[in-house]
Amino acid sequence: MSQTGVQARRSAVYLLDQILGEGRLLSELIGSGALDKLQPAERATAQRLVLDTLRGLERADRLLQKHLQKNPPLTVRNALRVATIELCQGGAAHGVVNSAVEVVGHNKRTATMKGLVNAVLRKVANDGQEAWSILRIPRLPKWLRGPLVEAYGPEVMMQIEKAHYAGAPLDLTAKGDKGALHRSLGGTLLETGSVRLTEAGQVSTLPGFKKGSWWVQDFAAAIPVQVLAPTEGEKVLELCAAPGGKTMQIAATGAAVRAVDNSRSRMERVRENLKRTKLKAELVIGDAMAESGTWDAILLDAPCSATGTIRRHPDLPHAKDGSEFGELIELQARMLDHAIDLLAPGGRLVFCTCSLLPDEGECQIDDVLERHSDLTVDREALNLPGIDPAWITEEGGLRLRPDYLADQGGMDGFYVACLRKA
Repeated sequence: MSQTGVQARRSAVYLLDQILGEGRLLSELIGSGALDKLQPAERATAQRLVLDTLRGLERADRLLQKHLQKNPPLTVRNALRVATIELCQGGAAHGVVNSAVEVVGHNKRTATMKGLVNAVLRKVANDGQEAWSILRIPRLPKWLRGPLVEAYGPEVMMQIEKAHYAGAPLDLTAKGDKGALHRSLGGTLLETGSVRLTEAGQVSTLPGFKKGSWWVQDFAAAIPVQVLAPTEGEKVLELCAAPGGKTMQIAATGAAVRAVDNSRSRMERVRENLKRTKLKAELVIGDAMAESGTWDAILLDAPCSATGTIRRHPDLPHAKDGSEFGELIELQARMLDHAIDLLAPGGRLVFCTCSLLPDEGECQIDDVLERHSDLTVDREALNLPGIDPAWITEEGGLRLRPDYLADQGGMDGFYVACLRKA
């Protein structure tokens, strides 16, 4: 195994230690520079290993428990997990095993366990692939699986978990002609207008990236702006705007958009993307609850549990425990009320969350309609190409789930509703 491979695996084990041991998010770790010293190819390998390991964690642990009398320290367990995933995905046994032994041996606290790692992984290399193929699809942790089974039932939950395990293709939103983007990059042009790539490679090297012809945005994440349907010259307020995909969608229509978010670092990313795509928006780093004025249209992409994005971010159920859900739900309600106060008579407000929890979607709309008698739900706004009417919920919102369009690669879990003020 080359030194490059060892370094990528060492970094993957470190990231897993932080996620599984310290409850940190992968995006937070990468944003703080955890992979900055690696070459681009090493960074890509390290991230792939982390994502594959988190998706297959339950399976890896089931295989390893047959060969371990007791759990070794977390770093050793994570080195074993990474190697087990690689072996069961067809990795060359000699290189994978030697790399794992070197990773463990590099750490003074775990160096004495090199022999254990070597012995266990040799056994996994012998029978792991066959055993792997008959194990069940990994399940979400109980703290999250319970509420979702209650909401959707066990059969749907299994399909959602299957979608999580499969991971996500790369979806792109065109700045202009989506047909031209499809012809340029290939892939699949979805009915909603997203271009889907299954084998994308390095994003920044794809045709049109430097020219700003498109940006990365999941199928589901592109729907809220389509529901809002901003038009040229309209005054649009976007609350909780980062990382900016929806900001660029609004700006591309010619609407005058004021994008607000309280994260300086994430708003810098929005600024960079606007510059790359040559689109204009007023960016405000601040508290959405401090906004004032009167607006023709408002998009509130409220802070939420992000449980709809697990197929792309499998670290989420391991780095969180659900303890923040109640606080988030209360914040969403306050932000909804504030946004409604800013809406002009006759104006429209799209509320959305990248969550699978009804408390962060359907229930919020039920409750806000009781608090505001001058609001109605605009069901017609959901009548869009590619949207199955069966996805429209009883109260008039749109429920998107990872298992929808599974044969085409699925989508993130999202909730979207359009409210109109009398």
